Amino acid sequence: MFDNLKAMGAVAGLLKNQDKLKSAMERVKRTLADTRLTGESGGGAVRAIVTGDLRVLSIEVGPALATGLAADSSRRMAETLITEAVNDGLRKAQAEAGRLVSAEAKELGLPDLPGGLSGLLG
Repeated sequence: MFDNLKAMGAVAGLLKNQDKLKSAMERVKRTLADTRLTGESGGGAVRAIVTGDLRVLSIEVGPALATGLAADSSRRMAETLITEAVNDGLRKAQAEAGRLVSAEAKELGLPDLPGGLSGLLG
């Protein structure tokens, strides 16, 4: 309970210095937009390149998988692998976003909270 009160005090202090908070948020946004992460499935047969701000940039299908895409079962398997690769990439992007936000929060003097910054709000 005291940790939450301490964190709320730190947030109140930040609200008084909105320029610093805005600058930190912009830094996180820029870094996430520039971050590239690779999600994979099928042992690397499919790769999804995503940004830290959750945009899919490209899908790479390995030659071995692409060769058999004429058959319906192969296409369904490829669709499943693509979905898994995209989801893997997005999970990595979300983890990176959490790491960056935590680092910025620490830099701003906010303590670690169980559940991240949502612990303050929820």
